[in-house]
Amino acid sequence: MSEFTPLSELGEFGLIKLIKDKIELRHPSTVKGIGDDAAVLEPQEKQIVVSSDMLLEGVHFDLTFCPLKHLGYKAVAVNVSDIAAMNAKPTQITVNIALGARFTVEAVDELYEGIRLACENYNVDLIGGDTTSSRAGLVISVTAIGEVAKGEAVLRSGAKENNLICVTGDLGAAYVGLQILEREKQAFIANPEMQPELEGKEYVVGRQLRPEARMDVIHELKERGIKPTAMIDVSDGLASELLHICSQSKVGATIYKDNLPADEQMLETAMEFNLDPITCIMNGGEDYELLFTVPLEDYDKVKNHPDISIIGKITDASEGVNLANKQGQAFPLQAQGWVHF
Repeated sequence: MSEFTPLSELGEFGLIKLIKDKIELRHPSTVKGIGDDAAVLEPQEKQIVVSSDMLLEGVHFDLTFCPLKHLGYKAVAVNVSDIAAMNAKPTQITVNIALGARFTVEAVDELYEGIRLACENYNVDLIGGDTTSSRAGLVISVTAIGEVAKGEAVLRSGAKENNLICVTGDLGAAYVGLQILEREKQAFIANPEMQPELEGKEYVVGRQLRPEARMDVIHELKERGIKPTAMIDVSDGLASELLHICSQSKVGATIYKDNLPADEQMLETAMEFNLDPITCIMNGGEDYELLFTVPLEDYDKVKNHPDISIIGKITDASEGVNLANKQGQAFPLQAQGWVHF
């Protein structure tokens, strides 16, 4: 007798009840969540920010090496990251999933366990969504809703000449983590009896499978009295995101090769794969760190933050967007990260 329950046995109403019964609402702005034709929200004197992201099996994730719980968590985290990049606080999410016939009730419960863990970690309410069947694998679409005080939202278009360019955390780890997972997948296909060789690679693999949105830094910036002039999350690669800020702010930028933050495990793994670590940092993507600019007078407030690196400065648009080395040579940046189409 199978220990797994087919979705057909539970039905749509049963699936909705399964999800709803494990959801805890936390925000006073959530008047009505799951269970009606639509959710009801009542924000108090705030502006609303909304972001939506879709993850497709075979395009954005591979279930060969991505546990469903991690996938559920990541689906929420990447959307919360967009809310963070607006200098806002996430409050609610909706989740739409399309499932193939091979998925069981237990598999869906595992996916939603990751979603619930992320909701708890980021203090957001799951207020609704849709479930439907799919003939092309698993599809997850999350919409995140957040609140920000009037005048406090940070756009990509506010960077000014002589602003400092800052980034949180370290970069490139998610990309090299993906290289390891792809290698282990090929080894598994060749020999299903083989155990994956992930010892000593836990950090970079974790950066790929379960990234974190940097809401912690958003709170810390507020505590230090810092409001970034422009901000974006690093999903498609540092070069791509910096070019977005410069394009929308109509400015140039110079970042310094020696200031780029990298984890030792990332550097070692890049060498194993004969990858240039700078290429991984500039174009890898999926780190979900925050790239932001601040006025020069905020230098003393950010210089000693253990998780923020000052990597360059905003320049006049006529100077272009460049990566400079310690010899003073500057090389124009091009976006070579994730291409969506």
